[in-house]
This record gives sequence, C-alpha cells and structure tokens, in this order.
Amino acid sequence: MAGKTTSTSKSTTRRKVTRVTPPRQPREKPVAKQQKPAFRMGTWIALALLAVMVGLAIFVSQKKGAAETEATPTAGTTNLFAPAEGTPSSIEVKPAEGDAVRIVRNEKNVWAMELPLETEADPGASEAAATQISALKIVSTVEGKPDIFGFDKPAYVITIGFAGGKQHTLEIGDKTPTDSGYYVRIDKDQMVIADLNGIESLLNLQAFPPYLNTPTPTPSPVPPTETPTATQSPTATPETTATSTP
Repeated sequence: MAGKTTSTSKSTTRRKVTRVTPPRQPREKPVAKQQKPAFRMGTWIALALLAVMVGLAIFVSQKKGAAETEATPTAGTTNLFAPAEGTPSSIEVKPAEGDAVRIVRNEKNVWAMELPLETEADPGASEAAATQISALKIVSTVEGKPDIFGFDKPAYVITIGFAGGKQHTLEIGDKTPTDSGYYVRIDKDQMVIADLNGIESLLNLQAFPPYLNTPTPTPSPVPPTETPTATQSPTATPETTATSTP
C-alpha cells in the first residue's frame, strides 16, 4: 500500500524589519569667517599722502611748465638792443618799493646823478652800467599771460634813454625756474628771457647808487623855539624900621 506522502509546506514567516531612523540633529550654522580688510588703516594713510604729493607735484609742474614750455629758444643769443639805438644817455632803475636811481649824461658828456640826489656820479660805475645795457642778451622769447611771468607787479622797471633820441622800458619779472635769467617785458610788448648776470648788474645800480662822493646827510634845520618872556613882578622895597636910640 502505497504510502501517502504528505508534503508539508513549510510556512515561512517573514519578519517585517522596521528600520529605525535616528532623529536628525539640527544642522549647525556655519560660522562666518572673519574676513581681513583688504587695506589696513596704515595703507589708506599712505595712499592719501601719496595722492597729496602727486597733486602737489602736478600743480608745481603745471606752474613751471606754463613758463618753460612756452619759451621759444632763439638761434644763438641776440642783443636786447640793436647797435643802431646808439649809446645809452640815461639810466633809471625804479624798484617796486624804495628810491629810484637815475643817472644821465650832462651837456659835458659826463655822468651825473639825478635821483635820489643831484650830485656827481662815479664815471667808472656809470659807464660800466651803460656798457652792460649794450651787451644785454636775449636767451629766448616767451608767450603767455603776463602775470605768469610776474609782469602784473614787476619787481623793477628800468627806463633807458639813448643818444639817438629813443627811450625804452624794461619790466623785470620773476626769475626763471632754472635761475638762468629774468623774464623781461620790453615796452609792455615783447616778453623775453634776458641774461641773468646782465640784469642783476643793472639792479645793483639801484642797490648801490654810483655816487662819486658819498653824500653826507644834511641835518634838518631845527625850528627855533620861542623862549617865554618872564613877567617881572614888581619887587617890594622893604620898609626901613626906625629904631629909637635911648
């Protein structure tokens, strides 16, 4: 007898696995890193000082450049006055402040002082000044506003008369930035740079007037003082006292 095979099916019990998710921790906010300033205070101060220095340098260069860049060099050097003008017959140097000095050739063709005193002039010093005028040189010509070169308030005005009858004025402005000469305006028209040594020798004529004999200052007269007249009071005659003799 065939045995009845009973297949026993194994029931597989599936276990439900529950995954436990751990609680989420709150995320910490990232700490902002402290950024260092791109420029420190010392750097800003240095940059400010540099900007001031650059601005000052630009201002000075523009001041100098306005005069130097407009200077037109002449071919070589030329005389300030042409020989056709003749020899100087009068020279007057008038400063912006102070006394003017004027020397002239008199009718005897001898140099004499007219300002600040009328007296004899040193013939050597006077003739040297006249020779210096004939030898004045133009270094270059300049163009621009006159006040740039100091002609709005010239330091000196030199007036020169010539034997030919002409008269010219030289307004002496500032020195050039390189101290190579003086800015000079001729007859309020042409502006040039004249030789430094030549101009200064003429200016010395005013600083040291060419007196032949140093004048002695004359004391100013003292006004007479009125002497008050004393009023004579009548003198009393003492009375004689009679003395009785016993």
